[in-house]
Amino acid sequence: MKFEKYHISESIKKNLADLGFKRPTDIQHKAIPSIMKGEDVMAIAQTGTGKTAAFAIPLIDKIERHKSSKRSLGIKCIVMVPTRELAQQIGEVFTTLAKHTKVKTFAIYGGVEQDQQIKKLQNGIDVLVVTPGRMFDLIHQGFISLKNIDTLVLDEADRMLDLGFIKDIQAIKQKIKQKHQTLFFSATINKEIKKLAFSQVNSSAIRIQISPDDPVSKNVSHFVMFVEMDDKRFFLRTFINDNPDAKILIFVRTRVRAERVAKALERGNIKALTIHGEKDQQARTDAMKHFKNDWEKILIATDVSARGIDIPDIHYVINYDLPEISENYVHRVGRTGRGVKKGIAISFCSEEEKKQLEDIQTFLNKKIETIPLSKKEYTLVITPKNEPDSVFELIKEQEAFEKNKKKRKKKKK
Repeated sequence: MKFEKYHISESIKKNLADLGFKRPTDIQHKAIPSIMKGEDVMAIAQTGTGKTAAFAIPLIDKIERHKSSKRSLGIKCIVMVPTRELAQQIGEVFTTLAKHTKVKTFAIYGGVEQDQQIKKLQNGIDVLVVTPGRMFDLIHQGFISLKNIDTLVLDEADRMLDLGFIKDIQAIKQKIKQKHQTLFFSATINKEIKKLAFSQVNSSAIRIQISPDDPVSKNVSHFVMFVEMDDKRFFLRTFINDNPDAKILIFVRTRVRAERVAKALERGNIKALTIHGEKDQQARTDAMKHFKNDWEKILIATDVSARGIDIPDIHYVINYDLPEISENYVHRVGRTGRGVKKGIAISFCSEEEKKQLEDIQTFLNKKIETIPLSKKEYTLVITPKNEPDSVFELIKEQEAFEKNKKKRKKKKK
């Protein structure tokens, strides 16, 4: 059934049409009717299949139907998310889908001054997308009231329900005194987390699970290449040079690695942005903006961003380092092949990462297709080492330069 046949606001239908969304995805088709009925829902679906719109559409419609004017009488819905980037991304989805309606939406997160956020809250908000830390700060300061909340959404529920967030969720649910609807959405979830999730919802909650046997979207073709750790930079440069017009997202293990890889690319005359927890929020926001708007084509990120990047035209994801948590593989490769688009993800696996690869394949319940490399092909990639990659090589290069300089001087004499 097309969106135009749904019993939702005409304004929302127009917004969906403007976005080019004609038919609901599987998760939207299954979740929207239950959410519109006010039922508790726990939904697990592949990354990139439209989970955010699956809850945003019915929630905006519900609030729109009960409002007689644009004036807000208090927050009706809270969407809790684990990271700032995800808060920004989901906030944008809600703002876009709520255009031309009476529904006011806003995203709040840490790392930025709270004064403007407080001002926006005081002007009235219907839907608040928020990270836990900033939310509790503003609750304790008296700027967020929970008395009118009738819906609580947890996006990326597996991350939200880990040991760091379960107490926050329980605290919020205790503070919401009236009967309310609870929605859990995620791409991955394990048995322990599922137990915790169902302890927080109505026992008759609707369980929705799309493609449980393969958590990676069918739009994503993903492969692995066996590359030694010290050779990865050469393979990455070669790949980027072979795909000069492609938008590429590169995942690394740590903040330090992100900067090192960026410098290695720079030595090969390739410019890359970096985004990780060491950077302040403005720098992270600017990097995302430049990447999203095609001002820069290469972005290097740590897992802090794996769940907060919703950019529809990423051509390739490169796992420069394999993730240490198997579930993060799904979130990483899911940054490409968004919506109806196709995407490709390639992982570089070194000898010391083979155990991680085994864990990922066990989690996926399938082997990842290997890109075979002959010795000749491998050697051709790693042979051109035109720049020094260590302090010792820098010293040797400088000594050679000085030696040649003296020789030239002698010849001139």
